[in-house]
Amino acid sequence: MRVYAVELSFNNKAEAIILPVNPQSMEISETGNGSTYDVMGLGQVNVIKDRELTEYSFSSIFPAVEYSFVTGFNDLPKVVEGENSEDKVNLAEGQLLKPVEYVKAIERWMATKRPIRFIFVSDTYYINTPVSIESFQWKEVAGSGGDIEYSITLKKFVFYAARKIEKLKSVGKAAPNKAVPPRPTDKVQPKTYKMIAGDTLWKIAKTQLGDGARWKEIQKLNSIQDAEITKLPVGKVLKLP
Repeated sequence: MRVYAVELSFNNKAEAIILPVNPQSMEISETGNGSTYDVMGLGQVNVIKDRELTEYSFSSIFPAVEYSFVTGFNDLPKVVEGENSEDKVNLAEGQLLKPVEYVKAIERWMATKRPIRFIFVSDTYYINTPVSIESFQWKEVAGSGGDIEYSITLKKFVFYAARKIEKLKSVGKAAPNKAVPPRPTDKVQPKTYKMIAGDTLWKIAKTQLGDGARWKEIQKLNSIQDAEITKLPVGKVLKLP
């Protein structure tokens, strides 16, 4: 099996990384979750239950230098420059992340307790599914110049939402049809702020993000032209990073 690309992304691809070195193998675990019981007069019977969620496990390295086996180099990720130490990781051309930046991104995603998206492309498989990060282990390789070895286990994630139970007015009467709830998504809903008199982008960044220097992030996120910065109307709703 030849692996072409492995991509991990977070928040509906607001952050994404393509693994720079493809894993040599991909372990895919699927279990039927059946149970065996002894029944008097019948002997053992097997009760088939719903399958357990699929797990994906693989190992590779985050390289410190541009080895010849680094994959898809023109599509490798880089860190977007900014004042915030929690910079997002996005796809960009021609730059390889430092090994520790891959580690930081994955650990940051784990800390959110939200699913990520796993895309695996090979000559025999194509997988595109939301997953949870079940485990992530890494270590710096001695004498390698900074390469980091890692192993990761992902588990398929199924979106779910609680539904309100409607009490039936009479026995045997079916409950009225309800609108189908919207499909859950792995996208984080953006925060917003409604401008008031005296507001500036710097002031909003200071009060809402804790750092006035991040005002350019608000400008970019809301597609505000430089000529519009001093003319923003009271009541305008801004998305916050």
